[in-house]
Amino acid sequence: MNPMLRKMSPSATKMIRLDHSHALVTFHKYENKTPPQTKRAIVNTVSAALEIHAQLEEEIFYPAIRELDVEGEVISKSVPEHDEMRRLIAKLRAMEPTDAGFDDTFMELMRDVIHHVADEETVLLPAAERLLGEERLSDLGARMTKRRFELAMPRAGEIAINTARAMPTSTVLMTAGAVVAGGFLVRRALSSRL
Repeated sequence: MNPMLRKMSPSATKMIRLDHSHALVTFHKYENKTPPQTKRAIVNTVSAALEIHAQLEEEIFYPAIRELDVEGEVISKSVPEHDEMRRLIAKLRAMEPTDAGFDDTFMELMRDVIHHVADEETVLLPAAERLLGEERLSDLGARMTKRRFELAMPRAGEIAINTARAMPTSTVLMTAGAVVAGGFLVRRALSSRL
């Protein structure tokens, strides 16, 4: 494994917790009265994050846990929970945000996600930290980071657009303002050196 990637990557359990937080924070932007375009962006952002997260767990993290021969109830039900999540995401993608049932389907998805997160964060992740150790978790985190880039790259444009659309207008304007101001300062600093 690339030593730089290993140094820059969070451990596997930290990465999983960060993914959980990202999905939940994005979910909390969703309200029934949210405009349809923003609803779609929030759902797409959460869906892409969950799909990548589930694939990372299934390809890299869960096999490492299974190697320890301590597979418990949480990990044995995790893959079926991911399958149900994928089913609900496919259902949401086939619907319009204005369709009856769109809000309820997204809420069902997020209830399942919250339950899954609670199981992982209270049982599976502490066990992994105890049994795998820091070194192994760092290696797994680096592998997961590399794989995340591979999974996200083909969807980078979609992810960026949905993330921007899911933000409140004031946040988008503040971010754009910060980028413009930062560009001005960088240009000014570079021109003063010449």
